[in-house]
Amino acid sequence: MAHERHISPDDAQCLGTLARTVRLDVLPAPTPPPYYVVRADGRDITWALRLPEVEAIVSTISAHSPVRAALTEQQRRIGQQGHVVMVGRDIGTVVMPDAELKIYLDASPEERARRRYAERLAVGEPASYEAILAAIRARDHLDSTRETAPLSRAPDAIYVDTTHLTLDAVITRLMSFIEKAARTPTSEP
Repeated sequence: MAHERHISPDDAQCLGTLARTVRLDVLPAPTPPPYYVVRADGRDITWALRLPEVEAIVSTISAHSPVRAALTEQQRRIGQQGHVVMVGRDIGTVVMPDAELKIYLDASPEERARRRYAERLAVGEPASYEAILAAIRARDHLDSTRETAPLSRAPDAIYVDTTHLTLDAVITRLMSFIEKAARTPTSEP
C-alpha cells in the first residue's frame, strides 16, 4: 500500500501511521492455491506482496521502528485468533515469543533464489536468477543487521534446513512436529 500511495521507503513516520491505520487480516482461501488470503482494509493483496517492486523495498520499510511496532501488534492480533501458522523473520523472537511451536525454516540463498525464479516463470513473469539471488542476499543482510527486531532464530525453535528437501519432504517433517506438539499437554489450566 505504501508503494501504491507513493510513500517514500525512508519516511518512517508516515509508514508507521499507515501500518497502524490499515487493518490486516489473514484468512483461509476459498480455493487453494494460495492457502490463505491477505487483506488490507478488506482488499486482497495476497499476490501483490510477491511483486518484485514490493520485495525490493520491504526490508527498508520493515526496518523502521514505527512500522515494526505497528505490524507486531497486527500480527499478534492475528495470532491470538487461534491456531495459525505465521511466517516471518521475527515471529518466534518478537511477535509470538510464547508460541507453542516454533520452527525456523531455512535454505541456502541459492536454493531460495532458484525456487523464486521457478515460481515467477511458472506464472509467466519475466525473471532473472542472478537478480533474484542478489535481492535475497541483500534482504537477508538488511534483515539480520537491522536495529529493531533483527532476523534471528529463537533459541527454542526447531531448525529445519530445506535446501535439499522436496516440498513433500518438508511438509512431512513439519507435520510430524505439529502432531507431536498437539499430543504434548501445555502448562495452561
